[in-house]
Amino acid sequence: MILSSKKLTLPTIEQALSGRQTPMSINNQHFVTEQPIAPPFAAHLQQAIFGLGCFWGAERKFWQQSGVVSTAVGYCAGITPNPSYDEVCTGLTGHNEVVLVIFDPTLCAYGDLLTLFWTSHNPTQGMRQGNDGGTQYRSGIYTCTDRQLIAAQASRVHYQQALTAAGFALITTEIMPAPVFYYAETYHQQYLAKDPSGYCGLNGLGVAMSVLNV
Repeated sequence: MILSSKKLTLPTIEQALSGRQTPMSINNQHFVTEQPIAPPFAAHLQQAIFGLGCFWGAERKFWQQSGVVSTAVGYCAGITPNPSYDEVCTGLTGHNEVVLVIFDPTLCAYGDLLTLFWTSHNPTQGMRQGNDGGTQYRSGIYTCTDRQLIAAQASRVHYQQALTAAGFALITTEIMPAPVFYYAETYHQQYLAKDPSGYCGLNGLGVAMSVLNV
């Protein structure tokens, strides 16, 4: 697959599309769990954001995780405000396809989500995931608290040791405090529950991650 360089390089502010001030209109009910996908959420719940390739398959991984109450797909870590999917696909927004995870920390630790993240995709590929190439498919962890940031950084070191031992390359995952999360169009939300035969190119490397207390 041949991609233009603009789809493999993050744009500058001058290059980025202008976007819009109006947020995406969404149906605020999860197709599977029937819980809200947008705030406000119950006070005891926590949020996490992950990018691991095409967000259709990534979201399914997380809503199937015990202790996860709700999920939503969207865009973050770019420049363009309130982008559309078509705009993200141009490579001129800088955004990544990501999953917002709403979880109950008494039933699912953040460390459990990190383990699911690392083992569900290939975090060594830079601006691609499998056959999907472009900046929107990069591996990323976008943390919602200082504690999450510390845990995410520790988990990267931890999993790198396992990958190195198995002969794989260095992790390219970006880890940063969560930028603004922009909801994707309603038809993308819980897509693989609506169309179980839909595309999913998500594959891990088959390298287990030992328990990390974070």
